[in-house]
Formats: sequence, structure tokens, C-alpha cells
Amino acid sequence: MAGAPKPKTKSDLLRFSGHKHLRQRLVLSILSGKSLRVDGIRTDDVHVGLRDYEVNLLRLVEKVTNGSTIEINVTGTSFLFHPGLLPGGTYSHTCPRSVGYYLELLVPLVPFCKKPFSITLNGITGEEGGDLSADMVRTVTLPHLQLFGVRDAELQIKKRGAAPGGGGQVVFSCPNVRQLNTLRFLDAGRIKRIRGIAYSTRVSPQFANRMVEAARSVLNRYIPDIYLYTDVYKGEEAGKSPGYGLTLVAQSTTDAVHSAEALSHTPGKESIAQTPEDVALHATRLLLEEISHGGAVDGKHQWLVLLLMVLGKEDVGKCLMGDLTPHTIQFLRDVLLFFGVKFKISPAPAPELEEGEERPASRGTGEVLVSCVGVGYSNVNKAMA
Repeated sequence: MAGAPKPKTKSDLLRFSGHKHLRQRLVLSILSGKSLRVDGIRTDDVHVGLRDYEVNLLRLVEKVTNGSTIEINVTGTSFLFHPGLLPGGTYSHTCPRSVGYYLELLVPLVPFCKKPFSITLNGITGEEGGDLSADMVRTVTLPHLQLFGVRDAELQIKKRGAAPGGGGQVVFSCPNVRQLNTLRFLDAGRIKRIRGIAYSTRVSPQFANRMVEAARSVLNRYIPDIYLYTDVYKGEEAGKSPGYGLTLVAQSTTDAVHSAEALSHTPGKESIAQTPEDVALHATRLLLEEISHGGAVDGKHQWLVLLLMVLGKEDVGKCLMGDLTPHTIQFLRDVLLFFGVKFKISPAPAPELEEGEERPASRGTGEVLVSCVGVGYSNVNKAMA
């Protein structure tokens, strides 16, 4: 029968429309082995099709996988992706967008490589606009991997590079694992310490100190254990553009982590001139808002934790989360398509209070308990010891 193989290819090819959620769909495609077709990319936009940084992302995927094929149409409004295997090894890549954009794709993939993975990324280390900065990946994203037994993942910031000139360099390395541990994280605990990094490149070193003072003016009202480091880069290591920013991380009694960051605006963009104090106060308010959502997982990393729960052993994984973000909700739909896994989402149980203790009014208003059975994903690429 000439038409016999067709149903298989049809079921293994998943179709999507639009440019949003591109990275998470590429990650799911590579891990599940299902091909992907995306159509209608910015067809209504003045500049139609894939942007340069998205094409660059596809080239990075092609570089770190073995046997992947990518077919982009002439206008760039659609592409077809057949995933390959993850060999691991050492790579180098130049990023036209913030390195955090590319690291978000790499972090969930590289534990499943055949050999330990290492990559040097050159470009902008932190940029206003939604991408995680290199500091955020180092202090918040990588510790989330430890919840699942992936230890010794490391990100080194060799040079900082602010937008638009860039000139930064980071080295990301991660060991490979056979299988992930099952997660049971049901207690968000109470915030016990706040840490932060105020950094500046090609501006007065005093800018970092001013950010620390402004952040402390708010945070000291809530908690005494606060330590904010200043990280001032000069000369070659400071990249090509002036910039400064503040990354804040709050850790709870159960090691739950919440984070927020704010960066100076890129010169040339239409924005109100920002002082270091403005940046610091903005980061501080974002952190307090993030903590108020509750949950044991940071809002920006909900999708990462959910993905690793799906890939865990064939056992029930449970995690307490704050308000689910729209990005996370779309990710749950995509996981169902690629892996066929459904999550059970139920209201979080009320915490037990000690005698005489009042229930906190705002903490975790939309907290939910998210649970699923893992697919028992095993790293078939990992060479046998």
C-alpha cells in the first residue's frame, strides 16, 4: 500500500500558528521526538516572518542537535522542524538578542545529552524586555534543576554586555543525567533572606551603590537578613554599552525561591530617563509582587518545573504554585499535545497555623496544587558507564 506510512507522519507532525511560545515548542519537539510545523508567523506585520534572532535560535538548535532538519519558506512565515538527537560536547554561539533568550531553550534540554554539555554565548547579558538576564539564570533558573537531581550546572559571566552594543560573554556547562527525580514541593515556607546583585558597566561605580541603598530603603521594613552585592565591571569586561541593573532573590525557610529584576533602558529607545534609584525601586516592587503570588516556585520558572515534572519517573509529582501565568497555561496545553500528559490542578490546602497566629491576608491568594504522573523519560543518549 503506497499510502500506508501517511498516518504515522501525520500524527507525529504537530501544527501551530504564530510566533509566540516558539522556544517551549522547540524544546517539547526535541524531547518528545515529534516534528513541528509553524505557520502564519507575523503575516499581518509590516516586517513579515521570522525575526533575525528567531532564525539565529533555529541555527543554534541545529548546532547543538545531531540530525535535525529545518525548512524555512521564502517569506519566513512558516517553517518545518524535524528534531534530532542531543550529542552534548562543547559549542560557541553569537547571540543577536539577550543570552537569556537562548539559555531558556538550552537549560531544560542539555541534561539529556549523550555527553556533558558546555557552550560559550557571546552577546548582551541583560536587556529590558522580558528575557531573563544572565544573573537571573545563574541564581534562580539553575537552582530549580537541583530539585530534580541535576547538580553542578554552572553559568559563569566572563564579561558583561549591556544593550544595544553587547560585548558580553557567558559560559554555561551542565552534566548529563540518566533520569530525573520526582518532585514533591508542597510548602512555600516563609521568606527568611533576600540576596541581590547590583551591577554596572561603563557608568560610575557609584550607580551600583545607589541601587543598593534605594532597594534597602524598602526591603529593610520587612526583613533583617538582606545582603546586596555590587558587581562593577571595567575595561574589556564591561562590554560595549553603558548599563546597570539589579537582580533580587528571596529565599524561604523551605528553600523556595522568588525573584525579580529591573535594568536600565536601552539608550535610543523612547523612554523616560531612569536613575539608579528608579531601577532599584522598580525591582523591589516586582519582588514584593512576586512573593505576594505565593507558591513554592518563581512565576517565570513555572513552565520549567512543570516540564521537568512531566519528564520525571512514573510517579506522582506535586508542586505548590502561585497564580499560573498565561505563558504557563499555554505550556500546559502544549505538553498535552506533545506528551499526552494532563495535570491535576486543585486549590492549595490552607496552611496549618500555630496557636495565636493570624492567617496572612495577601500571601498566595491564587495558590494551586499542581500534580501529574511523570512519563519516566530516560536519557537514552547517555553513554553507559
